[in-house]
Amino acid sequence: MGSVSFFWRTLRVGPKKDADPLTQLRWTRRTCLAAAATALQPWVAPTFTPQAWAGAQREEDLSDSVRTALSAAVAERAPPGLPPFPTDEARQAFLNWAAAVGAVLKPWMAEAHTREDFIHTLWYEATRAGLEPALVLGLIEVESGFRKYAISAAGARGYMQVMPFWARSIGDGEPARLFHLQTNLRFGCVILRHYLNVEQGDLFMALGRYNGTRGLASYPQAVLAARQRWRL
Repeated sequence: MGSVSFFWRTLRVGPKKDADPLTQLRWTRRTCLAAAATALQPWVAPTFTPQAWAGAQREEDLSDSVRTALSAAVAERAPPGLPPFPTDEARQAFLNWAAAVGAVLKPWMAEAHTREDFIHTLWYEATRAGLEPALVLGLIEVESGFRKYAISAAGARGYMQVMPFWARSIGDGEPARLFHLQTNLRFGCVILRHYLNVEQGDLFMALGRYNGTRGLASYPQAVLAARQRWRL
């Protein structure tokens, strides 16, 4: 049993009426400590941040053509806001999807503006890379639990747990930028698309390669199960 529970248990029971002065003093001390522990608990608890469940993507030799293509893919500027939709029906379908995702995402992202920014950016980057948004959402849930500043034991960063070597290999060499929302999702989606191409469309193997656990079932299964929850 934790110390706070112990203090409150002691406080509720209290000393006997005929207890000696030393026992009375100890009880008073425990009462004060219990009150202090309870008052501080809301401030202390949020400082614990679990590490992200990410493997270690392995840095691989890229051909010049692949490196050039990946560098161009991550460097291209995104248009301000969402691109125009081909029809009103397509726009409404997106709005309905965004509302449904936002409702499920709320426990992870309480602020409405943060959720909207995240959802719009994720949809743009996923569809731009030819990926199903539900798949990217499932991957982020498993990789980082939707924590923007998550860092894994292997050093992977941000929502999609991008390894810093990618910033050196195909980016501008600044790993700190991987915490930026659009940069992180851009890198993550481009890398996953690259691995899908390498694995000739085999999603199971591509996910394993993304996580650095190629050939093991636990990670792809976790992502695919999460993807089902985000097919809204």
